[in-house]
Amino acid sequence: MTPAVPTTLLADRLRRAGEVAAAQDTDLLLVTPGTDLRYLIGADGSSHERLTCLVLPAAGHRAPPALVVPRLEAPGYAGLDLEGLGVEVVTWQDGEDPYLLVSDLAGGPTRVSVVDSMAAAHVFGLREALPEAKQYLAGPVLRELRMRKDAAEVAELRAAGAAIDRVHARMGEFLKAGRTEEQVGADIAAAIVAEGHTRAEFVIVGSGPNGASPHHDVSGRVIESGDVVVIDIGGPLPSGYNSDCTRTYAVGAEPPAAIREAYAVLQDAQERAVAAVRPGVTAEQVDAAAREPITVGGLGERFVHRTGHGIGLDVHEDPYIVAGNALDLEPGMAFSVEPGVYLDGEWGARIEDIVVVTDSGCERLNQRPRELVVL
Repeated sequence: MTPAVPTTLLADRLRRAGEVAAAQDTDLLLVTPGTDLRYLIGADGSSHERLTCLVLPAAGHRAPPALVVPRLEAPGYAGLDLEGLGVEVVTWQDGEDPYLLVSDLAGGPTRVSVVDSMAAAHVFGLREALPEAKQYLAGPVLRELRMRKDAAEVAELRAAGAAIDRVHARMGEFLKAGRTEEQVGADIAAAIVAEGHTRAEFVIVGSGPNGASPHHDVSGRVIESGDVVVIDIGGPLPSGYNSDCTRTYAVGAEPPAAIREAYAVLQDAQERAVAAVRPGVTAEQVDAAAREPITVGGLGERFVHRTGHGIGLDVHEDPYIVAGNALDLEPGMAFSVEPGVYLDGEWGARIEDIVVVTDSGCERLNQRPRELVVL
């Protein structure tokens, strides 16, 4: 069973969402199933062809929030304290038009914001039902809340970090020469669940030349002695908050000097980027802190992605640690710091920790060794 988020905390999130919406000149937020809905009411539900939608007026509007839900799916929300949240449950059944129902509840808005993940069929259905209202994305409203984690969220991310660290601590059980990436990945996925996650959201086992592909999955390639292997793994806890941690290993033998030297540059870059994280520093400054030593080390063209991404109920969410993002970091923001270097056709390496911005710097949520460990 999913751990319950206290009603008082959810009520505060709903209130603040309405306030941010009003501040951004939005009359109404329309939130279909997904992590945004889970953040606001404590359950994400499922998105099907039948519309389920939280109708959340901006602060200052008299109408209370309402959850429009198909009658046959309403039991799935029965365990929530929606009454305590002041959310009216409005059911509909097949043959009725749920978009007109939303229109009736909306009270003639002129600007509505739909969650970024809303299915296009629902976007267009709501557009037809609210022809006078302009549609916008709700991301700018909800990211203002979600990218600043409260103490309970940080505690869940800390637990997720410890859980995935326990999996990396067992890597010597799985990662051996003579085994395929698929075999290793299956064992890692089972360990992710055994160590407290509900599932393995992703398992990357990039051995040898496959390590040069940052988003490689697993393959039938047999791992050889002397391979450098990128292991990037993570998944959600029962609370929905995710882990994500990458370590790079050498299998069976010390790697050549050229690889050790390049890896030392990468490790220094990751340390410098983490050290740069503190309130008032911008996201792009952290990216630059990682990129500069890699460029000086002659590997700049081998670092082919951003330095990091936010994490929480989604594995990838705001803030993004990337050039061009002038967002000032604030306490409670949680994100990855994961520079990498990739030599096409040869090998790759990445080091990734999740960090949370504190009042004076940051807290690392992953503690496993960052050296190139030989197994």
